[in-house]
Amino acid sequence: MRIPRIFTNQDLADTGSITLEKEPSHHLSQVLRLKPGVDLVLFNGNGNEYAARLLTCQKNAVEAELTRCLRHEEPPPPLHIHLTIGISRGERMDFSLQKSVELGVAEIQPIFSERCVVKLDGKRLMRRMYHWQKIIVGACEQSGRCRIPILHKPAGYSSAIENSSASLRILLDHRSDLTLTDIPAPKGDVQILVGPEGGLSGAEREIAKEMGFTGIRLGPRVLRTETAPLAAISVMQILWGDFAD
Repeated sequence: MRIPRIFTNQDLADTGSITLEKEPSHHLSQVLRLKPGVDLVLFNGNGNEYAARLLTCQKNAVEAELTRCLRHEEPPPPLHIHLTIGISRGERMDFSLQKSVELGVAEIQPIFSERCVVKLDGKRLMRRMYHWQKIIVGACEQSGRCRIPILHKPAGYSSAIENSSASLRILLDHRSDLTLTDIPAPKGDVQILVGPEGGLSGAEREIAKEMGFTGIRLGPRVLRTETAPLAAISVMQILWGDFAD
């Protein structure tokens, strides 16, 4: 059985004991049905990773003993990828976030664009943000990442692209004649702009180009909103990132 890897918001040290929060405790004791003595890996997003062993397994309060630091200061990725993505419905958005984190994205900015069919405000927005954060944390637990990518609060289209400081700004546009192999290696951050299920409008594409975004296509096919960013991130990691490590 694979050793469970669990995120906690608490401070961690090389040794000592810790009582995990309600959700990870429930997952370990009620879903995985683990017993005292089982080994764990814990991390809290600061770049370190710790070996631990279960001491007690109550329904909502699992206690673990920290035994040693397994990994100290996970290095930052060679390619800092900022994904700016139109909000899509339900599982499509979840899938995009989960897989982009597994592929190494560093920041995620959900946006409301002209053709976005999802309406979020107030409590519903906060619930969706909480849900997306859980998706991101779960992807880090699964993929071995020690730092949690930044999830920005959803923003309007114009403000999201106007405030970009990335040295390379990419607009995924199947109409473009350029591909990623036509783009020089970036000297800083990369921002990827992806529309929602209905795509970006013509006016939004023009605004992006005025803001310094370069349109690129991903082969001869038109990809879905949940597929396009994953294909782009994968190619970027091959060309400029850590897929060769």
